[in-house]
Formats: sequence, structure tokens, C-alpha cells
Amino acid sequence: MPVTHPNDSRTTTTTLPTDAELVLKVIPMPADCNANGDIFGGWVMAQVDLAGAVLPARYVQGRIATVAVNEFVFKQPVKVGDILSFFSRIARIGNTSITVTVEVFAERIRQQGSYLKVTQANITYVAIDDNGQPKTIERKASAA
Repeated sequence: MPVTHPNDSRTTTTTLPTDAELVLKVIPMPADCNANGDIFGGWVMAQVDLAGAVLPARYVQGRIATVAVNEFVFKQPVKVGDILSFFSRIARIGNTSITVTVEVFAERIRQQGSYLKVTQANITYVAIDDNGQPKTIERKASAA
């Protein structure tokens, strides 16, 4: 259910995804800021890449590499002190690659318990062998 806070004109939500796994929580610090006081987009992208890798690495039980950022949308700025929650779900499993959707929600430091979706991305990872070459992914019956 959306909730609007008087000192934040953007809509926040109290519900988080139930069809995705919480794979990372992190708090950005002042060293991660740009000159405007917002967190660098590249810092957020790096965290999304780490969070996105969790499910594919677990699925293939081995090495993976980021092969494509298919979509990356910054919906709202991230601020110092936000508690960021990264939720991931497998969107597609191919012969050698796995695509995941990562959604990032922020709890503002003064609005804890309310969540604002700040970023969403679709990233593809490729399973690789010990020589760094793509390898076939063994299918599991319960996977997407």
C-alpha cells in the first residue's frame, strides 16, 4: 500500500517483493557521494552487480561472469545513510547464461519501515569453466 510522507513528496511503499530473495543489504557512506550529495550511480551499479550474481552463482555452483546489463533504471536518488535492500529473482535460464532482475529499495534514515524503490536492473551472467570459457548450465527441476 503506497504511503506518502509529508517531507518526501515521492511515493513510498511498505511492501517489499515476495517473489524475490533478499540477497544484500548495505548503507552508502559519504565517500560514495557525488558533488550533489547523492550516491554515485556507478557505486549503485557495482552493488547491483554483486547482488545480481548471488542467485546465478548458487544455481551453477561455480564461476560466473557478468556478460550484459540489459536494463538499468535509476528511479530515485540514493542518499547517504539510506538502508538499501537488494532483491533478486531469476528471470531466465539459457544454455550458458542466467538473467536476473534486481530491485533496490531504500529506507530513508528518518523514514524507517517505509521503502522507496530506487533502482531496477536486468543483468545476464554467463557460467564459466576454470579456463574462463562458457560452460553449459545443468538444469534443475525447480528452477525458473
